[in-house]
Amino acid sequence: MTFETLSVSLEHNIAVVRLNRPEKANAMNLVMWQEIRQAFQWVDATPAARVAILEAEGKTFTSGIDLQMMMGLRSQIQNECDGRTREELRRLILDLQDSLTSLERCRKPVLAAIHGACVGGGVDLITCADMRYCSSDAYFTIKEIDIGMTADVGTLQRLPKLIGEGMARELAYTARKVNAAEAREIRLVNRVFESREDLRAGVLEIAASIAAKSPLAIRGTKEMISYARDHSVADGLNYIATWNAAMLMSNDLQEAMMANMGKRAAEFKD
Repeated sequence: MTFETLSVSLEHNIAVVRLNRPEKANAMNLVMWQEIRQAFQWVDATPAARVAILEAEGKTFTSGIDLQMMMGLRSQIQNECDGRTREELRRLILDLQDSLTSLERCRKPVLAAIHGACVGGGVDLITCADMRYCSSDAYFTIKEIDIGMTADVGTLQRLPKLIGEGMARELAYTARKVNAAEAREIRLVNRVFESREDLRAGVLEIAASIAAKSPLAIRGTKEMISYARDHSVADGLNYIATWNAAMLMSNDLQEAMMANMGKRAAEFKD
């Protein structure tokens, strides 16, 4: 696919979605918001894409929402009826939320590889990924409070479940920077790599390991973990019983068992 603000590639069953506005510090303009959704819809729909890496071009992962986009919102939603103006703003916010939720809806695991600054909307974005990794120069900040707004596209809903409510509140109330070491300590990221090159190589290795597993089982695992996050243990157990009643008796199960018995690498259909 061809994009204006992203570059997307697919090799060895690994899709790489790269933010690609380095001259604008990868600021998230309206086109990028829409293209993020399109890219992860493509990853979801493409059988050969078994796992995805989200990374960025240039010195910065992202400086967050494009301020020019913010300043242009009023003219975009304006209506002579105040109620309709506010309804349109709500619809716009919901659409931006949906763009990022496309990472969660994507059946394939999404690994975020973060270097440099990850600001504002960037935090909303990476909290939608399955896992987060960063280089030692990375830092994170929930910047919305410093421009007089409440973060509204996912950080306040997802971050407390990743790092705990108390720390999420501190970061959202203060907008202070969290460096790579602290991000690892509070479990915002799984691992810190020394350099951007090490980050790319390390995340690619993890992605390759995932791509070698049963795609059907990986998709089911993502579905179950995401479901369990938002439901009770009893609900989650009931769902996995129903899911595996439908999905367990697959060719992948037979291939994995035969490969283990024959001490060989398993080969799965996309």
